Amino acid sequence: MLRLLLLLVLFACSSEKKSELREWLDTSDQIKVLSTTAMIDDMVKNIGGDQIKTIVLIQGDLDPHSYQLVKGDQEKLLSAQLVFANGLNLEHGPSLKNFFKTNSNVLFIGDYIQKVKPDAILKVNGETDPHIWMDISLWKEAIPQVVEALSRMKPEKKAEFEERGRKLALDYSEMHERIKKYLHEVPQEKRYLVTSHDAFNYFTRAYLAEESEIADNSWQKRFQAPEGLAPDSQLSLNDIRFIVEHLKKYNIAIIFPESNLSPDSLKKIIDAAKNENINVTLGNPYLYGDAMGPKGSDGDTYLKMIWHNAKTIKEDIGGSP
Repeated sequence: MLRLLLLLVLFACSSEKKSELREWLDTSDQIKVLSTTAMIDDMVKNIGGDQIKTIVLIQGDLDPHSYQLVKGDQEKLLSAQLVFANGLNLEHGPSLKNFFKTNSNVLFIGDYIQKVKPDAILKVNGETDPHIWMDISLWKEAIPQVVEALSRMKPEKKAEFEERGRKLALDYSEMHERIKKYLHEVPQEKRYLVTSHDAFNYFTRAYLAEESEIADNSWQKRFQAPEGLAPDSQLSLNDIRFIVEHLKKYNIAIIFPESNLSPDSLKKIIDAAKNENINVTLGNPYLYGDAMGPKGSDGDTYLKMIWHNAKTIKEDIGGSP
């Protein structure tokens, strides 16, 4: 009975996705927009409104770092009038990178932000950190690019796109300041974060660090992760040892899993810490890193996703909700 129920659910989900795709492909009076991630899609929808029809390429909990094109993706990419990607080497799967090289209708959010604010882009071990959506004030810098692109497609709606862009920028600025104030209610000696992979550097700099630490670049001590910018590496004993020493040095008692990654690497760290009589637990619930939450969850929009992270961190590391 349970197996039959699961099959029915999977069939319903598959049918819903096919219906969504068909509706998007059949759109004639709206701009067909494809975004590689849900975070980009959320921004574009807020600006485009009913003048656009959107679809997300990398859906659910799939890892954008290593995503490879599957059956049907080529049709989506070629049918889109505009394609928005994160860039900064987030989508580095070979098949997707090859498509980007040969198509001129792809716009890179991260590359645009890097031109506008080059000094704000972080590097980790010599590699550019692509997780720019983790700082709302930085993510906001892409709004003019989206407004301009949509206005080129529908010049008669330019004023409408510009007004929505202004409204969204205000919403972003308000949430940015709200989260910063909210997390700084936590004593600074507790404002340390350890997650599965290096997705929270921008978040840490924006919301957990002191102004003086940002000025002298010492804020980086507030965040560590056992896996790098792309969560596809195997942990070595040295990796585990390094994180355990970090936990000990800053008296960190909680490490946070991410919604689209296995917590196995963190469990190895917890076990290693226990061997040294260091009590460490997994945060509850998980944080949203490379993926937003499913529809109906507290992470199903971009701003809800970031607020969920802030609220979870504050509650777990010792602040009051």
